[in-house]
Amino acid sequence: MKHNTIPGLHHVTAISGPPQDNVDFFTGTLGQRLVKKTVNFDAPDTYHLYYGNETAEPGTILTFFPFVDAGPGRAGPGMASAYAYAVPAGRFDGWMARLAEDAIDFDGPVERFGQRVITLRDPDGAPVELIETDRVAQAPLDGFHSVTLWEADPEPTAKLLTEVFGYSDGGTETGEGIERLRLVAPGDARGAVVDLIRTDTPSIGRSGAGTIHHVAFRAQDHDTHMGWREKLLGLGHGVTPVIDRQYFDAIYFREPGGVLFEIATDPPGFATDEPMEALGRKLMLPPQHEPLRDRIERVLPPLRTAA
Repeated sequence: MKHNTIPGLHHVTAISGPPQDNVDFFTGTLGQRLVKKTVNFDAPDTYHLYYGNETAEPGTILTFFPFVDAGPGRAGPGMASAYAYAVPAGRFDGWMARLAEDAIDFDGPVERFGQRVITLRDPDGAPVELIETDRVAQAPLDGFHSVTLWEADPEPTAKLLTEVFGYSDGGTETGEGIERLRLVAPGDARGAVVDLIRTDTPSIGRSGAGTIHHVAFRAQDHDTHMGWREKLLGLGHGVTPVIDRQYFDAIYFREPGGVLFEIATDPPGFATDEPMEALGRKLMLPPQHEPLRDRIERVLPPLRTAA
């Protein structure tokens, strides 16, 4: 078995309220592709929606468990508190102009580590950060730039990311009562940045609509994935067995600060059960739930998606 370094994010999974509002915002306002419409494998009466770029590449995938009656959540220490999309070179001003023209409120721009950042809110009030980059891409957004983890004590988490995952220190910034430590994965993959923040402002996190459920990092192949599991077990982390998530294999563990981490394989990818050109159009079920399709489709709320 082998492991090397983590190249960056595979996906981020969050919790939302009603699914239609979620679809309209991410496919409409943000221009993401709905790449998979399936169900929560552990609770198949609930959707699991996946958004990404046109070819559903790792590092672009944001997923949601939408609950119609979900109460509002609140980020706090021991939780991922934000994710950020990368805005390709030359497109940042265009984003601000378009959002203003569409009367969509956003905060900023502010500067963070020399890059401009604006923050808008999804239908559940969760922050969605857009960060200016110098990467050239055709799409309006080039997948993830980073994820932010809110830590009571960032040091143990930073040690895991640097000494185990292979990240390097990208510096610190302090402002508005928040200390931010930036860690950067080697290479130039999407989602290579993890920010750790600490603040003295009291807050108690609560899972619910508008919060992030877990953060998933990439393993390029199955052999590397198993290597990471062995490595983490050897270091004393409570790692789950490998779980087949249909489009990737997954392992989960809690990092020292309490955030749920996943490591997910790149293969087999999202075109394993439907053609790439048809992604997101049909409700796809894992084999164990296919016999229940009629019942599941009766329970799930109707969802309007682009044809």
